[in-house]
Amino acid sequence: MVTKQLKGSAKDEADVTRADSLAREIFSDIANKWALLIIEAVGERTLRFTELRNEIEGISHKMLTQNLRLLERNGLVERTVHPTVPPRVEYTLTEPGRALRATVDGMCDWTHRYLGHIESARHRFDA
Repeated sequence: MVTKQLKGSAKDEADVTRADSLAREIFSDIANKWALLIIEAVGERTLRFTELRNEIEGISHKMLTQNLRLLERNGLVERTVHPTVPPRVEYTLTEPGRALRATVDGMCDWTHRYLGHIESARHRFDA
């Protein structure tokens, strides 16, 4: 995994429009369907890997693992390993993850509100 090295001002690093900004790298990590669905699924709960996988229809073991690692790397998900046999691994959102979830909830609300409009627009466009 390649990590962007910080250079320039904090303002430059927070500018998602700049190709070389850290903010754009973070945005890329979290702005995918699986990451957003994981954040929504975990919510205020603590879930084991299998429970989380069962919550998100269609996600593969590999994609769940990759996205959980990205979310953990960015400090949005906390992974706890309990020393049992087999090991019990649990995931929970951190404070920044919970704050991001509020935004994800807004996106879900927006989707429900405008789903009919979007479906109509697609039908008109595709016709």
